[in-house]
Amino acid sequence: MLLGSQLRRLREARGITREAAGYSIRASESKISRMELGRVSFKTRDVEDLLTLYGITDEAERESLLSLAREANVAGWWHSYTDVLPSWFPTYVGLEGAASLIRVYEVQFVHGLLQTEEYAREVVRRGMKGASAADIERRVALRLERQRHLLSDNAPELHIVLDEAALRRPYGDRDVMRGQLQHLIDISGRPNVRLQVMPFSFGGHSGESGAFTILSFPESDLSDVVYLEQLTSALYLDKREDVAQYEQALKELQQDSPGPDESRDLLRGLLQLS
Repeated sequence: MLLGSQLRRLREARGITREAAGYSIRASESKISRMELGRVSFKTRDVEDLLTLYGITDEAERESLLSLAREANVAGWWHSYTDVLPSWFPTYVGLEGAASLIRVYEVQFVHGLLQTEEYAREVVRRGMKGASAADIERRVALRLERQRHLLSDNAPELHIVLDEAALRRPYGDRDVMRGQLQHLIDISGRPNVRLQVMPFSFGGHSGESGAFTILSFPESDLSDVVYLEQLTSALYLDKREDVAQYEQALKELQQDSPGPDESRDLLRGLLQLS
């Protein structure tokens, strides 16, 4: 995505259309669009030809972008799990790992980055009906691997609003749910985690369209991305007007929900009732 945004910036600065750029590398306008969105791999020859077309002659600048192209084509650690993942999800895992700020509203279940191993196993088992035990365990292992980034030295900020429904809907037995609630209480105390609970008592709210995630990146050239998961696919929205609507919805959810301290008290209350 970073390389794609750089190429888009260079193309637009020269006033070159996507069609003309595609012609220069023997490709279609749609391929240029996919390249600029970071959704296809990059051939070194194509990047070299585009840089020439865009008037980039400085060797240091060219090498910097070509190096980025080589890095972009290296498979991430999560690619070894693609056999147990839906086709659209590896893209999300890569974006999540690159994000510096992850903002989430979740209503169905606890978000994957905050799930205990036992709770995650129950969620995966229900979502992968008929899957082998080995495949279920591999999916759980991926989820736990994703969580390690949240606890690392360069961990992203996680701002999450959990609907109370996600906390009351049982996945697993009483011990699993109690363990999950205690984990939320514990991890919500981390400096990079801001956890709020939208209580039933509030009534209707701005999250009526369902769960969503907003990913923000440290590179200034990268636009925020909204991730929307569906039953058979997922949407990745990066148009400014689309992102702005979801940012406003999340802002209202945060304003209308109890703050982190009050939400932690709500979690303790649910733990006592469980």
